[in-house]
Amino acid sequence: MRVIGLAGWSGAGKTTLLTRLIPELNRRGVSVSTLKHAHHAFDLDTPGKDSYEHRMAGAREVLISSERRWALMHELRDEPEAVLTDLLGKLSPVDLVIVEGFKREPHAKIEIHRAANGKPPLHPGDPTIVAIASDVAFPEAGRPFVPLDDIAAIAEIVLARAEPIAAVLARPQRQA
Repeated sequence: MRVIGLAGWSGAGKTTLLTRLIPELNRRGVSVSTLKHAHHAFDLDTPGKDSYEHRMAGAREVLISSERRWALMHELRDEPEAVLTDLLGKLSPVDLVIVEGFKREPHAKIEIHRAANGKPPLHPGDPTIVAIASDVAFPEAGRPFVPLDDIAAIAEIVLARAEPIAAVLARPQRQA
């Protein structure tokens, strides 16, 4: 398994890019899983559904299964937020894990930047950013640049710059 992240401010287009990138990687024979960081409380289920009620009643984990998929929700309750390495260890083996978010963790990342977002670039302060996908060039960045809409070129960078999961797991992580 290899790992690479997509990092950028909210609204930069990380999720949109992922929905275009995953099919391109699959066409190349690469199996992909994603790991996404959410900043807010979120639910996969809604009030009134059994799994939601189980969780609200105090279940630490709720596994939902059907003929098409299963999902495991783990309630942290008063535990600290899990770090990236702990979460990577919960995934089934694939060729590539793309991490969306976790921009402050020390894994290889591609910065996703959109000028209209009005946010500063991340790469000047982050040596783990190995490339930039943006709608504006950063010639001074000293890193590979690819236009946001060039999915084939982004796929090439992802495949070239993803690092072995063992390297990510061996590296000290920022504490949540």
